[in-house]
Amino acid sequence: MRILVVDDDVDILQLVSIHLTREGYQVERASDAQQALKLLEEIEVDLAIVDVMMPGMNGFELTKILTKELEIPVILLTAKGQLEDKEQGFIAGSEDYIVKPFEPKELLFRVAVVMRRFERSLEAMIEVGNIKIDRKNFEVIINQETIMLPMKEFELLSMLTSRVGKVTQRAVLIEQTWGANYEGSELTLNTHINRIRERLKRHEASVEIQTVRGVGYRVEVIA
Repeated sequence: MRILVVDDDVDILQLVSIHLTREGYQVERASDAQQALKLLEEIEVDLAIVDVMMPGMNGFELTKILTKELEIPVILLTAKGQLEDKEQGFIAGSEDYIVKPFEPKELLFRVAVVMRRFERSLEAMIEVGNIKIDRKNFEVIINQETIMLPMKEFELLSMLTSRVGKVTQRAVLIEQTWGANYEGSELTLNTHINRIRERLKRHEASVEIQTVRGVGYRVEVIA
C-alpha cells in the first residue's frame, strides 16, 4: 500500500514517514499541496495524510480535490482540535481527523482502519452501464452473460471501470498490473487494452475504453 504524506513541517513529515515505513507501507512525501498534486500526476496512492495548515492551498482545499476528483481517502492532520475544524474536515471529505500532538500508534491504528474500509469497498461489485464486475469471483457480466477474462485483462478493466470518466495514467496501469519493476514494452499494455476493447464490442457492452493521447485511458458509458 502506498501512502502520500503532505506536511510543510519537516519534522512531522519525517516522523510520520518513519512509522509508516516501519509498518510496511510505501511512503511518498510532499511539503505542500502543489507538490502533492504534481506528484499524483505520475503515481497512484491508496491514502493521503494531509496537514491542514499549509502555505498556499490549505489541507481542506487539497482534501476536496483528493476525495472528489481523485477518489483518494484522506486523514487530516492538524494542531487544531476545535469542533468547527473537525466539521470542516469531514465536509471536505476526509475519512478521519488526528490532532497534534499524537501518538504514532494512534496514527497507525487510524490508517489501518481507513485502509480496511476501502479494501472492503474494492471487493464490491462494480456496475458501469450494462457491465457488472465481480472482483471477488473475478467475473465480468455483460447483458446477463458471464465472461471470464484473462487475469491481466480483468485487472485492467477493473481499474478503469472503478474510475469511470476519469483518466488513469499508463504508468499506473502498468505498475498496478505488472509490478513496479516491470521492464517490458508499453506495447504489452496496448495489446491488452485492444483485446479488452474487442471483447466489450463483441458482447455489446455499453462502455468503451478511450485513449487520452500521451496520458492514459478512461472508461466512458456510451448510448
